[in-house]
Amino acid sequence: MPEKLLRFTKASACGNDFLLVQASELSTESTQNLSKLSRRLCDRHNGIGADGVEWLYADPKHDIRARLFNADGSEAEISGNGTRCVAAYLADQSGMKEIRIATGAGTKVCRMLHRKGSRFRFSMQMGKAEVGAERQIEVNGQKIRGQVVSTGNPHFVIFVEQFPAKWQEEAAAISTHKQFPHGTNVELVRVVNPSTVEFRIYERGAGETQSSGTGSCASAVAAIHAGRVKSPVEVRAPGGVQTVRWKNDSLELEGDADLICRGEFFL
Repeated sequence: MPEKLLRFTKASACGNDFLLVQASELSTESTQNLSKLSRRLCDRHNGIGADGVEWLYADPKHDIRARLFNADGSEAEISGNGTRCVAAYLADQSGMKEIRIATGAGTKVCRMLHRKGSRFRFSMQMGKAEVGAERQIEVNGQKIRGQVVSTGNPHFVIFVEQFPAKWQEEAAAISTHKQFPHGTNVELVRVVNPSTVEFRIYERGAGETQSSGTGSCASAVAAIHAGRVKSPVEVRAPGGVQTVRWKNDSLELEGDADLICRGEFFL
């Protein structure tokens, strides 16, 4: 057997998958070490495979603190889906139904609505959404207009009638565009009806993913702000459906989180 093992739990929220690891298991917790190890863990061929790693810490003012590293090793402020996975992990461990989680985007409170086996459903208080100005980006000679939104991390929301072929290439270029010096998440949003949107996402640090919690919020907020839909909004992604409520400057996200497996990674 290998001398060093790292225990993990894998969880998924609408197909957005994460590894949950207690940081206390590491002998060193430097940012450089966490970045390198996160890349190894998330590798879908030579690692476990995931969109990101939520490193978990004890916190005196919260039930837990989560530090998120993307699949490429970059650190992010928050993942809405990842935070919900952390809540499922802690609810399973402790039986708690209301969980306060410290994130890089502040305190988030997850309230469990129901549970069936390893599947949980939570309502999560996301804090305030900030709607910026519309912005025009030039990519490969083409001008693209979108809405800047922050839901604890940055987003650029583009409304479309249909999802174009090879949209990922364009989204990747926007994600690292010079107008976004720290990078941005990119959403393509199609309005289905006055209470429903469908979206695709290219996440900063992870690429195309099956879903996104903060991306669902950004898509709904941009559509509400533009007068295209009204709250609450059903947000559909390839990995599943979430519900976003935005009213009186309060942002709430509702969705599932599934615990998939536990195991040991050989260091």
